[in-house]
Amino acid sequence: MNTISTEIHGHLPQAGESRRLFYGRGHCFPGYEDLVIDWFAPVALVILYRQRSNVWLNDLTELLRGILTGIETVVLQERFFKEAPIQVLWGNLPAEVYASEGGLKFRLRLAKAQNIGFFPDMAVGRELAWQRCRGKKVLNLFSYSCSFSVAALAGGASQVVNLDMNRGALELGRENHQINDLDLRRVGFLNLELFRSFGKLRKLAPFDFIICDPPAAQGRNFCAERDWSKLLRRLPALLAPGGELLLCLNGPKKSIEFFEVLVSQLIPQSKLEKKLSSGPDFPEADPSKGVWLFHYKMNSSNSQESIGN
Repeated sequence: MNTISTEIHGHLPQAGESRRLFYGRGHCFPGYEDLVIDWFAPVALVILYRQRSNVWLNDLTELLRGILTGIETVVLQERFFKEAPIQVLWGNLPAEVYASEGGLKFRLRLAKAQNIGFFPDMAVGRELAWQRCRGKKVLNLFSYSCSFSVAALAGGASQVVNLDMNRGALELGRENHQINDLDLRRVGFLNLELFRSFGKLRKLAPFDFIICDPPAAQGRNFCAERDWSKLLRRLPALLAPGGELLLCLNGPKKSIEFFEVLVSQLIPQSKLEKKLSSGPDFPEADPSKGVWLFHYKMNSSNSQESIGN
C-alpha cells in the first residue's frame, strides 16, 4: 500500500475539486495496473479491472479514510465484470454525487452505468473549451453527458449543439446545464447517430468551434480505427472560415504521429495550434497510449467543402 499512499499524497484534492488520486492503467506502478481511484467529495471511487481479496480492499479502505479529509463513503466499481457493478465498501452512498471542476458541477450516475457520466481525463479539454469558445457557435459531437458544452457555455459560448445517440446521457447533460444555471435557450440536444445526421448538421452550420470526442468503439456506429478518416473528411463542411477543431484521441491503436499526418492529409487547410495530454494525474509509461487532445484552427479563407462519403 506504500505506493498507493505516496501517489495519493501527491494528488490530494484542493478546494473541494474532484481529482484522480491514483492511476495505475498507465503501467507506471507495477502490480497496480488494475487500479484507479477518483475523488468526488465526499466519495472515493475505487475502480478495479481484476478481482482483489477482501483483506486487500479493507486495507485500501482504511488507507483512504486516513488520508482524505471529509470522506464519507468508499465505493468499488468492478470493471472486470460485464455490467461493472458497484458496491459500497464503507459508509453510505449519498443520493446525489457530483464532480466539481473549475467551479462547475456535473452529476454522476454511480451504480447506474459502467460510465458514471464524467471523465476526469478530459479536464484539459474542458478548460480549453472554456477559454476558446467565448461568443462562438459550438458543435459538440459524441457529447455524452455534455461536460464540454457546460464548459463552453460557462466560458461565454453563444450557442452549443450537442449530438449523441445515447438519450439517457443527453438527459443527464441537460441536467448538468441546469445544475450550473446555464441558459437552455442557448443549447440544443440531438439524439441522433452521427453519420446519419450530417444533412441536419449542415443546415445548422456553420459552427465556429467543433469538439469531437468519440469513444474507441460505439457498437456498429463508430469504430475509431475505422471511422476517424470518414469523420475528418466531413468536418470542414460544418466549420466557418477560421473555425477551430478540438479532436480527442483516447488510447489510440495508431501512433499520435499517424493521427497528425491523417489530419494534415484530410484537412490540409487546418493548422495544429496545440497538442495536449491529460496531465500529471494520468501518468503513462508509454505516453502515446494515453489520451491526447489536438486543437486545430482553419485558415481564414477556408471555403466550406461539400460533405463526402
